[in-house]
Amino acid sequence: MERLGLGPEESLAQNPKLVYGRMTGWGQDGPLANSAGHDINYLAITGALHAIGPKEAPVPPLNVVADFGGGGMLLLVGVLAAIFEVRISGKGQVVDAGMSDGVPLLLGSVYTRLAQGSWLDQRESNLLDGGAYFYSVYECSDGKFISLGSIEPQFHALLLEKLGLSLDPLFQNQLDPDGWPAAKEKLASVFKTKPRDYWDTVFACTDVCYGPVLSIEEAFEYEHNKARGTFMEIDGNKQASPAPRFSRTPQATPTPPPRPGEHNKEVLSDWGFSSADIQELEE
Repeated sequence: MERLGLGPEESLAQNPKLVYGRMTGWGQDGPLANSAGHDINYLAITGALHAIGPKEAPVPPLNVVADFGGGGMLLLVGVLAAIFEVRISGKGQVVDAGMSDGVPLLLGSVYTRLAQGSWLDQRESNLLDGGAYFYSVYECSDGKFISLGSIEPQFHALLLEKLGLSLDPLFQNQLDPDGWPAAKEKLASVFKTKPRDYWDTVFACTDVCYGPVLSIEEAFEYEHNKARGTFMEIDGNKQASPAPRFSRTPQATPTPPPRPGEHNKEVLSDWGFSSADIQELEE
């Protein structure tokens, strides 16, 4: 935009109420500001990448955390907040959305637990990183996986009841991390005895806090997703439906993107070309 002469300074001079959004990896200043980077790098310097994955090595969680969560979503929030503030002050401003700034905001609860002494700075050792046997992923006999999130006592008790393990001494001190490895090993052996569909019949629609780990293709056809209309098909392609949902102003169904050349006549006419000119160009 600066190369076009349309940077924030020039634009705000033309329209003082303008909100100018800028999303970068490292932010507008600092030692790394002019360096290239990607989602994995922004996760790396904030501690997020170190915290994700098994004990052996960190695992990149796709590019949804820094790019889309710490970047796109927070840019959206910043622009909307600044637009709302214009109504009060009458003045616009620049929104500096650095992805490496956004990731720590998403990690707020982890930093809180760390400050409280209830988070170990190592992978697969904590309540929400796969360390706890009741908040983890398990393989089934067919090679597919299930997820458990039975944190609260009543959900944990129901999990044990469903598995016939209510009296097993391994599971009597739920929040004692010292007992998690042995309990996790026991659950792993239990879940490995049956296919994923079997565990679906045991846990689905209960308060165990359970979900089958579906492939992307499977997710399109999952009963709950279909009932909710979570996905839709546009021009033969599956995609997410608009979210969140609004009660009074529901979203319209998205339309396909224009095909190359689809609006040539409309655009050329708008630019002043005659019908004869357009016909000649087409020929």
